[in-house]
Amino acid sequence: MTTIDLISASAFSYQELTEAYNHTRVDYMVPMPLNANKLREYVIVYDIDMKASAVAVDGYEILGLSMLGVRENRAWITRLGVIRSNRRRGTGTALMEHLIREAQKRNLPKIILEVIKNNTAAHTLFVKMGFQETRELLVLARPPVPLLPQKLPKAKVKAMSYAQIIELLKSRQAKPSWIDEHESLVKIGNIEGFYATLSDGSEGWLVYQNAVFQLGRIVIQTEVGDPVQVGRVLLHHLHQSYTKKDTKTENLPANDPHWPTFKEMGYFELFRRVELILSFK
Repeated sequence: MTTIDLISASAFSYQELTEAYNHTRVDYMVPMPLNANKLREYVIVYDIDMKASAVAVDGYEILGLSMLGVRENRAWITRLGVIRSNRRRGTGTALMEHLIREAQKRNLPKIILEVIKNNTAAHTLFVKMGFQETRELLVLARPPVPLLPQKLPKAKVKAMSYAQIIELLKSRQAKPSWIDEHESLVKIGNIEGFYATLSDGSEGWLVYQNAVFQLGRIVIQTEVGDPVQVGRVLLHHLHQSYTKKDTKTENLPANDPHWPTFKEMGYFELFRRVELILSFK
């Protein structure tokens, strides 16, 4: 008989939490292993409340863990994982119930989470607890391959200042996910962007993270005109500027009007996430 006790994640070191998390992901659909420094960065960037986050234990044995991000009027459940030998014993349910209570204590009106598509066990648990599907999100990658020849609209492309980037991120038309909300991008660092004005009057902008070996966290918006044409100019300019860098970007909505252009530019889908929300009335 498993006894499940929940202890605040703040009682554990980042190394202990990392080892436990990686253990829960050994057989996961997409493992995504962490190290202690990456987990520390994750906590800062995504506003993880370590006191509200929890580790499930049975005596001295860690069974699983999960974390709660907290921002104005919303919470985010992330890094939920149960060690394989302890699954189907109520650990996941206990962790979820704890995080929901913590969100309610803070009078937050909704909780957001994401689950990898076709992770049936986790998806079933979330729906059982009242979460409702909202949309599918794409995780994309692009190797540093040459751009295919294509006729692009004439356009002027200008780099944007950091202040301009932040203002545009705040005014996005598309609803961002937690990981690419402006609160996240401000903390992640190395954010750059440029604005394109096409000869026919169309306009749009692209923001991205320029890390040492990889581009990522791409946010793209068409302000005026055809998203496919604007997207072509923006993505072509990005990859013409960084011909030797891999690209990985997460949580592009599956219905985003720029998705066809991403595919044209050599992006492919790694996997999908399903976003779910629990609203409190």
